[in-house]
Amino acid sequence: MQKMSLLKRDLAGLGVENKGEEFEKELLPLIKHAQICIAKLNSSYHDEEQVREILSELMGREVDSTLWLLPPFFTDFGRNINFGKNVFINSSCTFMDRGGINIGDDVYIAPKVCLTTINHDINPFNRATTFCKPINIGNRVWIGINATICPGVSIGDNSIIAAGAVVTKNVPSNVIVGGNPARVIREIEGQKE
Repeated sequence: MQKMSLLKRDLAGLGVENKGEEFEKELLPLIKHAQICIAKLNSSYHDEEQVREILSELMGREVDSTLWLLPPFFTDFGRNINFGKNVFINSSCTFMDRGGINIGDDVYIAPKVCLTTINHDINPFNRATTFCKPINIGNRVWIGINATICPGVSIGDNSIIAAGAVVTKNVPSNVIVGGNPARVIREIEGQKE
């Protein structure tokens, strides 16, 4: 039986030890590549097309021409981010994407939003082991300034995440959530195409 790669273990939510020969061979080069790309992105002015070129280099595939991202931008990995069409990401956002971040169409993300898919083991003698869970963001979602989306969270279509919210559980479609931990504040009514 063939051993599962660390990349596949991350995406499957299985524990990965962040040290040792296997980590240094498989994941560390990708993490270092991400830091090189991020340093390039954040070191000087780039127009929208140049930003997309650097992001394509970071992600290892071409990003959609409708993506608009305002640097600075931070990520620990970069390979597991999937952007839909007409996505806007404001400045100073952090995406920790080893577990996978999937962003739908027409999504607006405010400054200083943190999307993190990774947690450390709660056992203090096993802290070097991480566990990942994907974040899935539906279409037409708006995430307010300084919100944090935790591992494993899915956000339904059309929903709004209030400024400063800490989202620890799934968010249904067509609601506004806020607080820490985030809870539904109200439903969004009057939806039209």
